[in-house]
Amino acid sequence: MNERSLGASFRDPSGYLFERDGELFRRVQRSYARHYDQLMQSGLYEQLVEAGELIPHETLDEPGGPDGYLTLKPERVDFVSYPYEWSFSQLRAAALLTLRIQQTALRFGMTLKDASAYNVQFHRGAPVFIDTLSFEIYRPDSPWVGYRQFCQHFLAPLALMSYCDIRLGKLLRVNLDGVPLDLARALLPARAWFNIHLLMHIRMHAGYQARYQAATEKVEARPVPRKSLENLLVALSTGVEKLRWQATGTEWADYTDGDSYTEAAEAHKRETVDHYLERANPTCVWDLGANTGEYSRLATRRGIRTLAFDVDPACVDRNYRALRRERDTLLLPLLLDLANPSPGLGWAHSERAALADRGPADLVMALALIHHLAISNNVPLDRVADWFARLGTWLIIEFVPKSDPKVQILLANREDVFDRYTPDDFEAAFGSRFEIEDSAAITESDRRLYLMRRRD
Repeated sequence: MNERSLGASFRDPSGYLFERDGELFRRVQRSYARHYDQLMQSGLYEQLVEAGELIPHETLDEPGGPDGYLTLKPERVDFVSYPYEWSFSQLRAAALLTLRIQQTALRFGMTLKDASAYNVQFHRGAPVFIDTLSFEIYRPDSPWVGYRQFCQHFLAPLALMSYCDIRLGKLLRVNLDGVPLDLARALLPARAWFNIHLLMHIRMHAGYQARYQAATEKVEARPVPRKSLENLLVALSTGVEKLRWQATGTEWADYTDGDSYTEAAEAHKRETVDHYLERANPTCVWDLGANTGEYSRLATRRGIRTLAFDVDPACVDRNYRALRRERDTLLLPLLLDLANPSPGLGWAHSERAALADRGPADLVMALALIHHLAISNNVPLDRVADWFARLGTWLIIEFVPKSDPKVQILLANREDVFDRYTPDDFEAAFGSRFEIEDSAAITESDRRLYLMRRRD
């Protein structure tokens, strides 16, 4: 049997993740045995799984070496995403889930030893906790060791997005252990300190951290009565719940309003895309430039797992809130700048996988997108074709010519140096990497849809 350890879990001495024959497993080390037994025997695991808040697993009688205790086979999440790819509402939902789990754990005599945002994934339309080994036995009067990490991974970035600028969520991409509290304190405006929760858990917390780090002797943690710990969790929950961001006013949030399509053109496009989905019959779709997910839902209505990527945080947030209302378990909206996609990050570039390494998809959709890549970002068509061929087997793509009003807007204040942006150049570039299976001119439009399949 060929085992391959995964880079995301090597820091935890309690156990690690590995793959064997394409399946995911978690090895539990003997040093964690009593904590694991408490999790399983106390009823905590059962309650969290029943509530849909913790990923379930099978237990295998397989120690895995002298230091091993047993092996778990967790239910596999369809797609691993990261906090810097989530919208405001997704990060907020993950924060509240983490606090609920910590509150529940205390009732069963346990606590979370960390509060990393990476312990949460979005699975079947909702956030779920995935790190079974984060639970440990609660020691009376002990503080919550995950408090600082919670503030850095959740509270600080949410406050910055809410009070300053939604784009500050990108700080999570360069600060993998969360936004430093002294940085959040420096960036937040004065009005933020009228929020008692931010005053206590960011400003005062940052000051305490500075004094602690400057200490020349070890500072012993003060006893924290359980009631005080419970009150802390309630206060954090209230603080997170009060943070809001109105998902309007960004570049593409209302992009589809007043679009280039007539009613007939829109209907024909939807019908053609739906027909192409039926013909390709994928099990997984990546919709690139999905906006608020209108066409992504054509795939989920066919029972297809679909990732809806978009660069605009308002679009992604609106899409996420809509799928929660609709109880769509197959759709996952994520933030993605195709001109600068998520790279491999962390130790040896292996703790957080690059976007392409989390694929490929069965089918990629790129609707009303090619002009943004080729004209707004100056990416040659052949390079776009190469990238899309790496991401998926099938491709549904829409070519938007220069005559289109949306392209004219892009060219309005710049020189047209895009001589190679023509329908013939498009077909030549993509034809070198894909077989063009079908194409259709969209009714009452200069745009054209294509169904392509990657060449072997």
